[in-house]
Formats: sequence, structure tokens, C-alpha cells
Amino acid sequence: MGQPIEIVTSTVAGDVLVVDTDRSITGQTGTTFESAADANAGDDFPARLAARLFDAIDGTAHVFVASNTVVVSRSDVWDAATVAAAEDVIARFFVFYGDEAPVPTEA
Repeated sequence: MGQPIEIVTSTVAGDVLVVDTDRSITGQTGTTFESAADANAGDDFPARLAARLFDAIDGTAHVFVASNTVVVSRSDVWDAATVAAAEDVIARFFVFYGDEAPVPTEA
């Protein structure tokens, strides 16, 4: 149930990762989360996505979700593996089959 979210672009600027997707996660008004506790206090899609990112990405300091864009800042540098981990969390956000469900990739 659910479909993977396609990552259109990912851009790193210093300690910030900006991910543009093919799917809206919120309306036009963005939502900011300053901590895992802040994210876990909510029960809407942006809060759930932020909670997953705080849990999966060490050093996450801030998550902002607006429409089809997710912005994650962290206290450490973004290397390729950490960017891939964040992209995976976002891509699988609407997939409800469990961790074993593969996300289709283009061949």
C-alpha cells in the first residue's frame, strides 16, 4: 500500500540538505520542527516525516517541510551515505509494506 516518493533533486549547502520531491507532503504553508520531541508531538504527515528523519539521521537539528520540499539541517557534514539515508526515509514515507519492500529505481 502506498507509493514511493520520487526524489527529483537533492542539494547540499553547508549543513543543510534540500530535497525536492514529486509529491506534496504538506500544503503551501510549511511546518518547522526543532527537535525529535517537537516532531513526535505532532500526528500529521510533516510531523511523522520529521520524526523519522530525526530518528534515522544522526545530528539532525532542524526539519522544515513545505509542499514537496524537505529541508534538513544537521550538526555534522552531509556525506553521500547520509544524503542517501535521508533520501531513503523520504522516498519510503508513503510506503506501508514494511522495511523489506523495495523502492523501485529507474533502470
